[in-house]
Amino acid sequence: MSAPHPIQIHDMTIAYHKKPVLWDVDLDVPEGQLVGIIGPNGSGKSTMIKAIMDLVPKASGWVKIYGEDYSQMRKIIGYVPQRESVDWDFPVSALDVVLMGRYGHVGWMRRPSKEDRRLARAALDEVGMTSFAERQISQLSGGQQQRVFLARALAQEARIYIMDEPLAGVDAATERAIIASLVALRERGKTILVVHHDLQTVTEYFNWVIMLNMRVVASGPTREVFTDDNLQKTYGGRLTVLSQAAQAMAEQRREG
Repeated sequence: MSAPHPIQIHDMTIAYHKKPVLWDVDLDVPEGQLVGIIGPNGSGKSTMIKAIMDLVPKASGWVKIYGEDYSQMRKIIGYVPQRESVDWDFPVSALDVVLMGRYGHVGWMRRPSKEDRRLARAALDEVGMTSFAERQISQLSGGQQQRVFLARALAQEARIYIMDEPLAGVDAATERAIIASLVALRERGKTILVVHHDLQTVTEYFNWVIMLNMRVVASGPTREVFTDDNLQKTYGGRLTVLSQAAQAMAEQRREG
């Protein structure tokens, strides 16, 4: 009998106010993949990752993490939310934020140990933020804040990482730093799911892709499923506009 997948979704439907947002999702995510989740606005990308972490109710179906319910496996999942969903005025330092990733190991009522602090600083170093360890998060740029939240996930020493648009609105240097960290995680056998919006970089960044538009249009190795046909099924008439925008962004990158 084969080992269970890191993430399995079966016959899952999610509805808000009786309106389906995700419909009949069946999905197996294999171990050790860097997975891009792509689709048009409103296609259910963020809803799907929230459903994996049991943050939204399911109308039907189930999600398993290594064959178990999320409640039994939450400690092995690191989560990076959308930057807009975080209260950046909360009075904590970058190091404090990263240490939060250790609470699953030490418990909320115990003080972090020297080893926890060492691991937190190592995570900050991995994302190039060591010199900002004592800086209050409200004083950091958007890209720096995103690196700190990635460091928090790294400090958790999870087996699965789930990230909701970690590259949205960041500068080119931050984007390269984040992708380098994600590739390093994959090379260590971790499984990473990333909601992503830039079609131009999908084949460069991800070795597995989930194409979503309320249903799973396609899922599998990027080189096999990221095709013109599947893109058309996923984005429809919006694809031409998206392609033009992606080309313009690519030209800006090259000029920069």
